[in-house]
Amino acid sequence: MAMDVIDYDIFGDDMQYVEIELDPGEAAVGEAGMMMFMQDGVEMETVFGDGSESKSGLLGKLMGAGKRLLTGESLFTTIYANQADIKRRVAFAAPYPGKIVPIDLSQIGGTLICQKDSFLCAAKGVSLGIALQQRLGAGFFGGEGFILQKLEGDGMVFFHAGGTLAEKTLAPGEVLRVDTGCVAALQPSVDFDIQYVGKIKTALFGGEGLFFAKLTGPGKVWLQTLPFSRLANRIIAAAPAAGGRAQGEGSVLGGFGGLLDGDNN
Repeated sequence: MAMDVIDYDIFGDDMQYVEIELDPGEAAVGEAGMMMFMQDGVEMETVFGDGSESKSGLLGKLMGAGKRLLTGESLFTTIYANQADIKRRVAFAAPYPGKIVPIDLSQIGGTLICQKDSFLCAAKGVSLGIALQQRLGAGFFGGEGFILQKLEGDGMVFFHAGGTLAEKTLAPGEVLRVDTGCVAALQPSVDFDIQYVGKIKTALFGGEGLFFAKLTGPGKVWLQTLPFSRLANRIIAAAPAAGGRAQGEGSVLGGFGGLLDGDNN
């Protein structure tokens, strides 16, 4: 299926959103719940799967929806089509602090592997599939499980990485060891494996877990400094209502100050 060629602008710093400009007749596909606004003339249509199987019949649509279900996403995506006679815009917002990363699939071989919940939006026609981990170790201890998301096509895609983004290009045979949760995306040419940290004392008391992600080139990898799971754990740990321990806000009254300011609910 031919991809729509879309123009875009990314706004913001730590909490970003992307505006996509659609020519008459062009369309974009967005993850459920990510749309920020759309101008008059843009029409929404909720479809099974990713919309790339629109001409393949019921079986193709069911297969597309099933792939999304396996990655933990909704069975549905939303297509935003410009039905006006002039250019119109639709915007998608990042769900938590981080960076929106634009990738032209035609410039990286047509395929991108990314973490399951990072997809934001894309040009209509991009296929959203699954990438199964081939090794048991990578599946059990890789931080993202056996199933990652695979984006295929030759159009623009946008994914979200938590915190600050680091893009690395690995030479053939070059190895990079990364915290398992910090792998945001990679090219399929990069070999993804899991490596034990090596020393019992380091594993138990180093605070970095028992395993590293071992990435072997060639290819590009995109790393994130703040995996959502790490952010969520910190919030829960500081939330008394969720069973965590209050961290305080620097008051000289300590815990007694919390009784006075009403923040103990």
